[in-house]
Parts: sequence; C-alpha cells; structure tokens
Amino acid sequence: MNAAAAPNTALERYYQFHSRIYDATRWSFLFGREEVLRRAARVVQPRRILEVGCGTGRNLVSLRRRFPEAEITGVDLSEPMLAIAAGKMRDERTTLLRRSYSAPVHESGAGFDLVLFSYALSMFNPGWEQAMDAAHADLAEGGSIAVVDFSHSAFGGFRRWMGMNHVRMEGHLWPRLAQKFVPLLDERLPAYLGVWQYGMFIGRKQD
Repeated sequence: MNAAAAPNTALERYYQFHSRIYDATRWSFLFGREEVLRRAARVVQPRRILEVGCGTGRNLVSLRRRFPEAEITGVDLSEPMLAIAAGKMRDERTTLLRRSYSAPVHESGAGFDLVLFSYALSMFNPGWEQAMDAAHADLAEGGSIAVVDFSHSAFGGFRRWMGMNHVRMEGHLWPRLAQKFVPLLDERLPAYLGVWQYGMFIGRKQD
C-alpha cells in the first residue's frame, strides 16, 4: 500500500506515521508480493522497470536481485517512504521520483518493459483508472504489467475498516485490467481463511 495517485493530503499524513513501521508490519497481510514477481519473471526479462507506489523500496530490492542489469524507476508521493527506499537503493541504475501517477513518467523515447503495482491501485481513490491508463502509455510495445492487490471481502465491517485505511476492496480492479491488457495471469486467492481475497494479475500491453 503506497501513495502515488493524485495528491492526497490525508494519505500523505497516513504514511508520515506508517513509514516508520511499514516493513516491520506489512509482511503479515500483504500477500503475494514475491510470487507476482516470480511469475512476472517467467514472461518478461525487462531492461527498464517502473514500480508505481514503491514505498519503502521493499519490492525494488527484489526487482534488483531478479533483474540485476535493469534500469529501475520507483515512483511514490510519500517523502518519508522514499527516504527509506533511497537508503536501500544506492546503485546508479535506480531512480526514485516523488510525484503522482496520474500521467505517464516517460515523455519520449523507450517505454518500460515492466510496470509493477504492489498493493497500490486499491488506494488510488480516485485515480486508479488514470493510473492504469498511465501504465498502458508508459509500457513499451509488448511490455507487461504486474499487479498484486486486495480484491474483496464478504465482511462489510472489514471492508469499512480497510476503507478507513484508504483501501477500497470491491473487486473493481480486475475487470478493467483484463480489458486494458491481454491477461497472462488473473487469479484471486484467499487470505486468513477467506476473511478477504487478494489478486494477482499479469498482462501484456495491447494497443
């Protein structure tokens, strides 16, 4: 869960505090982060990678390990989160940008071979549709998008509690991803005996 949609003061305040405990706590409920990268590596060997909502850089470290020669760009709105990421990613082939993702990162030249959203799109409210459109524009021809995120919960109280933490859990992401990109992986999986579902999606750019 990260801040990278349109500017949102409440969300930035949220991560002002949570940046201090993010890595210590999120392993307990942000499932599938390593799995979606493992599955993505089966279908793409990217030279240029973008992670939207890179947060503290946990996934950037995994991406660097899997793709040591790639140019990696991480985008996030939260300055405290990016400061932690900068401490983890000191190599010359990594770029960190503090900005929203309502428009593409690259303006000309080669696009990205892989765009990753890890528990980010469900927090872009509003903005998730624009972020998908920006990712499509940012991808090179034949490039891939990889998404892991919350999907849905049958428990209304849990959905409301997640909403208080800026997360929308209505299963709304997956139909538009499948419409916008050619699906290579589209799965929903249970968490904590079905209290909620999370999803993984990998798709290829289609014009």
